Order: sequence, then C-alpha cells, then structure tokens
Amino acid sequence: MITHVTLTPGREPEWDAAMRDRLETAREKEGWIGNQLVIPLEAPNERTVIGTWTTRAAWEAWHSDEAFLETRERMEGLQDGPSETSWYEVVSDERA
Repeated sequence: MITHVTLTPGREPEWDAAMRDRLETAREKEGWIGNQLVIPLEAPNERTVIGTWTTRAAWEAWHSDEAFLETRERMEGLQDGPSETSWYEVVSDERA
C-alpha cells in the first residue's frame, strides 16, 4: 500500500510526529511486515507512506484500532486535501 499526502505548510512536524506514532503501533499488529515514511526532495510538504502487510484485510483491521483512530484525530486539519492510496502486490522484496 502506498499513500501520498500533501500537508498544510508549517504543520509538517506535527503530522510527522503523529504518523511516526501511528506507524510504531502498526508493529504490534497481526499481518504487519514493514513501513517507510518518505519525503520527496522537491516537495517538502508532501509525504509518501509505504506499508507492507500480509493481506489487505490485516491493514483494514488496523484501521479500526484505537491507537490508529487516536492518531487520525491528531492529524485532522494538518493535510492540505485528501490523501491518495494505491495498492500493489509485492513480486520481489530484496533487502540487505
């Protein structure tokens, strides 16, 4: 799953802190494999979240979690428009 979001200028540190908290809680969830939070070099107020889960159902279950919902509250109003999520199937995963 890849999610792109544009943040309200000046609110990036607050959004980043909430997202780091959110991603930390994902570690404890069944089906979680890994995640990354990245910033495009040419767009410092944009973020891309790259999450890897065993199944989409596991990812969706995490969205009902109390910790996830708490961070959603914290993040409300920090984004400049809706986020955009795309799904991909992992064909190969090479890591050091």
